Amino acid sequence: MRITAISDTHGLHDKLMLPPGDVLIHAGDISMKGTEPEILPFMKWFGQQNFNHKIFIAGNHDFYFEKMPEEEINKIIAADVIYLNDSGTEIDGITFWGSPITPSFFNWAFNRHRGEAIKRHWDLIPDNTDVLITHGPVYKILDKTTNGTYTGCEDLLLKVQEIKSKVHICGHIHEAYGSIEKDGTLFINASVLDEKYRLKNEPVIFDI
Repeated sequence: MRITAISDTHGLHDKLMLPPGDVLIHAGDISMKGTEPEILPFMKWFGQQNFNHKIFIAGNHDFYFEKMPEEEINKIIAADVIYLNDSGTEIDGITFWGSPITPSFFNWAFNRHRGEAIKRHWDLIPDNTDVLITHGPVYKILDKTTNGTYTGCEDLLLKVQEIKSKVHICGHIHEAYGSIEKDGTLFINASVLDEKYRLKNEPVIFDI
């Protein structure tokens, strides 16, 4: 299975050149302010992409998905698109789990305080997860900002180390784009925009 991973398109999705693959994954922040006029064009574009399977989660900018009822969200999602919100899916024997949650920072969408409040979400992640998709990174892996601060979640790191997922895909920290393998897990920060919100980075492709 060939997977193409992107994140943090912030409205510039239609300027991307996507390489072919079996599964397209977007790890959140499809918009700038999470308004319906931003969300709807992305959903149309995402649904039109030529992949057998398309999976996305929301990010801290995507207020629409936090505020709107589930039935309204379902109306804008194409039949062949999978939206994960502390939920999972299985494709050809590969298990995926997605969550939009990130540690609190000002008043963004899907924010939770570090500690027990955020750990409740990570406790939902099944032990058999092959590909974990969260908007935010784990602590000290692809989470360093330009000022040298590590912004990732310590409890999420512990969960990944516990379940030993094959892959962890995130975004959120644009300047930490890249991939690294550590302790048997391939960590990917798939942010396609840089810290100045310029389209700079290529989609990340991997096989599983």
